[in-house]
Amino acid sequence: MSDLPLAGVRVLDLSRLLPGPYATLVLADLGADVVKVEDPRGGDPLRWVPPLVGEQSGSFHALNRNKRSIAIDLRNPEGVATMRRLVRGADVLVETFRPGVMDRLGVGWDALSSENRRLVLCSISGYGQDGPYRDRAGHDIDYVAVAGVLALNGPPDRPVPLGVQVADVAGGSWPAVAGILAALLRRAATGRGAHIDVAMAEGALAMLALQKGVADARGAPLRRAGEVLNGGSAFYGVYRTGDGRFVALGALEPKFFRNFCEAVHRPELVEAQFDEGGLGPRAELEAIFASRTRDEWADFAARNDVCLMPVLEGDEPRNDPQFARRGTFVAIDTPWEGRAVESLASPVRLVGVDAPRRPAPALGADTEAVLAEAGFSPSEVASLRKCGALG
Repeated sequence: MSDLPLAGVRVLDLSRLLPGPYATLVLADLGADVVKVEDPRGGDPLRWVPPLVGEQSGSFHALNRNKRSIAIDLRNPEGVATMRRLVRGADVLVETFRPGVMDRLGVGWDALSSENRRLVLCSISGYGQDGPYRDRAGHDIDYVAVAGVLALNGPPDRPVPLGVQVADVAGGSWPAVAGILAALLRRAATGRGAHIDVAMAEGALAMLALQKGVADARGAPLRRAGEVLNGGSAFYGVYRTGDGRFVALGALEPKFFRNFCEAVHRPELVEAQFDEGGLGPRAELEAIFASRTRDEWADFAARNDVCLMPVLEGDEPRNDPQFARRGTFVAIDTPWEGRAVESLASPVRLVGVDAPRRPAPALGADTEAVLAEAGFSPSEVASLRKCGALG
């Protein structure tokens, strides 16, 4: 028996692009049997987003290891019937269509739960399954915009796009994983499945919980480049070094700022930490950081307890000793691409238990195997192919 905690859990994954596939990647790395259900006409669009590893996108490989792929046409009535039959043996289904699409296809919550009352359906959408925005199209930048997250990023004169997809992953993927695990835990006690409604805009807004508490307590709204943690303080920010690179100082607590000031032989700056709302010693700190190279500051940080790290750029994190020691970058042998594909290990780990390392699947590569496991006979599979329900 596998030591992986989700061994034996079957997940049908109808999601595409980033939020759903990252959530199901975490589940797959934890041992779930994730079956990616794709449209025969090209599959997940992420498969074709350049640059390609060989036949398929590097982005697709990064998000879809440890999964299997089955190609079913859900616009074909026989494809819908096949999907409903597969649901009978599934534990979880993840989808990222706009609200209402699953119902129109004939595989919405009512239809699926009638096939399997124990099913956990997780719907990830931009704005949720109800409300005036539910039918709007959008992407990460739109969700963080309406949530107020984008407004806090950048210099005082204008907000700038965040460098990573915060709403997609932090606001979509991780709430989905949490909701699925919670629903499975409840199901173990009650036998009932659940429909999980994840709105990425709300997930992004949830990241402001601490900041909103601060704003409400002081009676003033949040400010771009004016808060302690977004550029409004000298002791918590990014500084250019003597070689034109950067370091990040996170000396939020007074003891860490004191440690830093004493280590650079400027103890007089300790008392200025909170002057001018925290901006007081910025000019002095800029001059101090310009006196050494980034790597010299990295060596300094290793010798002093000061909450300081180099800003690694490009491929530099791959060679960082901390990530190397923890095996954060993993190479997945992918025979159908003729090479190994590098990706990032899931950050959820069980000590002493290794995650599987199976390559991302080719489109529809596991169709026959998955259908056979669901009780479809060879003649039934042949009939489904003949009518165009399968890829």
